[in-house]
Amino acid sequence: MNFSALKTYLTWAKAHAPKGPFAFIFAQDDIELTHTVAHHIKLGFRQTVVLADIPIARPEDLPAEVAFISRPAKSSSDISQEMNAVITALPQRWIFCGYNGEYLYYPFCETRSIGEIIAFNTEERRKTIPTTVVDLYAGHLGQSPDGVDVTTTYLDRLGYYTETRRDGEQAPLPQQFNIYGGLRRRFEEHVPWQKRRIDRVALFQSQRGLKFQPDFTFNLPEFNTISCPWHHNLTAALCSFRAAKALRRNPGSRHAIPSFRWSGSEQFKWQSQQLMDLGFMEPGQWF
Repeated sequence: MNFSALKTYLTWAKAHAPKGPFAFIFAQDDIELTHTVAHHIKLGFRQTVVLADIPIARPEDLPAEVAFISRPAKSSSDISQEMNAVITALPQRWIFCGYNGEYLYYPFCETRSIGEIIAFNTEERRKTIPTTVVDLYAGHLGQSPDGVDVTTTYLDRLGYYTETRRDGEQAPLPQQFNIYGGLRRRFEEHVPWQKRRIDRVALFQSQRGLKFQPDFTFNLPEFNTISCPWHHNLTAALCSFRAAKALRRNPGSRHAIPSFRWSGSEQFKWQSQQLMDLGFMEPGQWF
């Protein structure tokens, strides 16, 4: 894969980017791309970078300070190579990675910046903030055929479960869990088994020797834990239209699913309190 444009940016960022967290947004299409970027800028990310599948063009309304880098479209399902280049180039920096149409939420994010949550998490001696992917979807597929609607948006308020993660010899891994639910669970016959998990480490502090893996886990076990042994840590949610888009684009699922809504649907209010009330994330000791 040709990393020349990304490497050029990372060389500049290492020397000149302001201190603070980076947001890397991988654009698989142009749906809600500008909205996604604006959301993360509002959270307080000091540098926002879009890595866009070719031939996606830079939106005209994308803020000038946002870096826009093209990447081969065939690699869109695996971002590990780019993320490992980022980790190598930017040690000790806090990094967020997600896709267009995905929105990071953390407790009290309407009034507290991303810098504040990172500072608190660092005081708790934690280098990651685990995230649960919450599938978002349009309420009326006839009006929103791609499954995306940011004005009338729904999520599943129930139907989630966890299981203890195990190693290759089926031994339980301490403080590690696989989480399932949302559209990936309800329509699992259309989703490959390796893509059904909704747990993700989307926000972390890079360090030398750390490797980002294709399934959004890391080579260092501590980075994959949900909390430390002595108390619950804060967690975050990644509200995502990605599953809805995929189910609508797949010819088999597109015609098999007339609606994403069911008795367990609830309209998304685009508020962190709703996500905490539903149990998708918790503040831990952060009040």
